[in-house]
Amino acid sequence: ANVSGRFHTLFDAEGMLPRSRSKGFIPLKGGSRNELHFPAGRLKDWPNVEDIEIVVRPHHAWIVNILPLKSVNEKKQIARTSIDATYAMNPLHFLKTTNSCWVENALEELDEPGEWALNTQTGKLYLWPRNDSPILAPRLKELIRIEGKIDKEGPRDIPVTNLCLRGLTFMHGERFSIAPDDAGLQHDWDMHDKANALVRLRGTELCRIQQCHFAHSGGSAIRVDLHGRYNAIDSNVIEHMGGAGILLCGYGPGTKDVNRENLVFNNHIHHTGRIHSHSPGIMLWQSGENRVANNLVHNTPYTGIILSGCMTDFFRRQGRELGRTIRRHEIASLPKNPQLEDVLPYLHTHDNQIELNEIHHAMEMLGDGNAIYVRGAGAGNVIRRNYIHHLVAPMIMQAAIRTDGGQRDTLIAENLIYKCTSQGILMKLNTRVENNIVADIIAPPRGYYLSVREGPLTGATIQRNIFYSSSEPCTFIDELPPGKGRTSEDRRGRALARSKDADTDNNIYYCASAPALGEQMLDKQRQDGVDTHSLAVDPLFVDPANGDFRLSPDSPALRLGFVPWDVSKAGLVDKETVPQ
Repeated sequence: ANVSGRFHTLFDAEGMLPRSRSKGFIPLKGGSRNELHFPAGRLKDWPNVEDIEIVVRPHHAWIVNILPLKSVNEKKQIARTSIDATYAMNPLHFLKTTNSCWVENALEELDEPGEWALNTQTGKLYLWPRNDSPILAPRLKELIRIEGKIDKEGPRDIPVTNLCLRGLTFMHGERFSIAPDDAGLQHDWDMHDKANALVRLRGTELCRIQQCHFAHSGGSAIRVDLHGRYNAIDSNVIEHMGGAGILLCGYGPGTKDVNRENLVFNNHIHHTGRIHSHSPGIMLWQSGENRVANNLVHNTPYTGIILSGCMTDFFRRQGRELGRTIRRHEIASLPKNPQLEDVLPYLHTHDNQIELNEIHHAMEMLGDGNAIYVRGAGAGNVIRRNYIHHLVAPMIMQAAIRTDGGQRDTLIAENLIYKCTSQGILMKLNTRVENNIVADIIAPPRGYYLSVREGPLTGATIQRNIFYSSSEPCTFIDELPPGKGRTSEDRRGRALARSKDADTDNNIYYCASAPALGEQMLDKQRQDGVDTHSLAVDPLFVDPANGDFRLSPDSPALRLGFVPWDVSKAGLVDKETVPQ
C-alpha cells in the first residue's frame, strides 16, 4: 500500500499488528548509550536505515528502549542511534546469556502473518494480512486532553474542574518515541509531562474518568499530569496497551506539590506494556495522598504498581533520567552534596494508601521488578491488605512487595502473598513489615519469604507475620553476607541489614513438610536476641493447599496478636459500591 507520513503501530479487528522483527541477539561489549556493537550479519546498512529501530534492554533487566538507527557500519559491526539509550547498550548485567536486542521494521524480517514494515522513503507499507478486516494506522497519541491554564515554571496553575468522562471507549492510539528533550522518570519507565496517553488530564481538579474502556493502543491509557487534585479514575477496563495503564505524574522535585488526593479505584488493568515492556499497570510519580484501591492488575511484563520520585544522588546529575525533572530554581538552597533529609521535602510521593488491590501474573518478561515497588518516594506510604499471587515467571530477581535503595518510612501490613517466585517482601532501612502472610514462595533458583537488604534497620519492624511453606526448600529470612574483608558492610559498602537489628517478634515460621526448619530459624533468631515470643508451629489455616488462608479459631497466630482480614475484599467490587 502507498502511504504518507510515519507511524509505529498498526491495527486490525483483532488488535495491534506486530511489526517485522528479527531474531534476538546479545550485543557485543564496548557499547555506549548511542553506539551498539553487534555480531556480524545482525544489522545492515539499510537504504532506509532511519526507518529501522533497535529494541534493546540496555545492560539492566528493568528497561526496554526503542531507538531509531542513525547509521550502520557492517564492517566494523557498529550501529549508532539518533536517540540515547537509558544505559550503555551492553549485555545484560545479571542475564548475560539472554538475547537482549533485536531489530524491528526491516522488510526482510517480515516473515509471519500479521507482520508489517514501513518504508517512509518510498511511501510504501508492506503487510502480510492475518484476516480480512480493515487496517487502521493511527495518527494521534492523545484522543482527549482536558487542560487547565498551566504555568509550568511558576507557582500556580488554574485547573479545569468538574468534568466527567463516563462509559466511553478509547482505542487505537499511536506509540510514543523518546524525544531528544524528554525528561525521564525513574529508569525512563515513562516520560515527564508527555503526550502519550489516550486520555490526559493536565491541570485538573474534581474530574472523573469512570466506566470507560481503553483497549488495543500503542501508548498508555490515562495520565494525570502536573496539577491534578481530587480527581477520580474508577471502574474502567484497561487492556492491551503499548504503555502503562494509569500514571499520576506531578511536578518534579521542588516546592510545587499539586498532584495529590486523587482516587484510583476499581479498575481492571491487564496486558499493559505490549510495546514498552517496562510499563506498569499503575504508577505514581511525585504524587501524594492518593488512594489506590480495589484495582485488579494482571499480565504485565514488568511491575504491577510503582510508587516513585527521585533518588537523592540524582539531585547532583543533569541527564535525561530524573535530572531534567528537578525544579532547580526552587531548590537553590540545597547543599552541593545533599542527603536524604535535605531532599525529603521535595519528594511528593508521600502518604499514599495502596490497599485492597489484587495483582497476579506480573513480571512475565523482564527482571528485577515486583508486584508493588517503592523507591525515591516520600514518607508515610502504606501498602496494606493487597492480595498478590502467582508471580510465577522463572526470574530470580523479583519480589511481591519491595522497598528499594534509600526508601524510608514505609508500612507493609496485612498483605497476602501466595505462590510468588524469588522473594515475598524485600525491605530496607526502617521499613515496617507487620501482620502479613507470606506463603509458598517458589524457591528455585532462590526463594526468600523476607529479604532484609539494607541497613541500618533502626526503627524497622518485623512483627506478627506468618511465613508459611508447604514444602522444601524454604528460606524464611535472607540476609546478605558481609563484603570481603568487611564486618559491618556488604560488598557495595552499605550498612549490613540483620533481622536482629529490627523490632522482630511475634512471628510464625512454619514448613509443613519439614517443621524442623522453622525450629532452626527460631533458634537462630533467639540466639540473636529477637523473636522471643515467636513460634515455629502450624498457624492452622483453613485450607492452604487450595489457597484458603483464613485462620481457624484456635490458630496460635491469634494469640500472638495477628489481626485477620478478609482477602475476598481485595480486587474488583460491584459498581454499585463505588463512592460517588
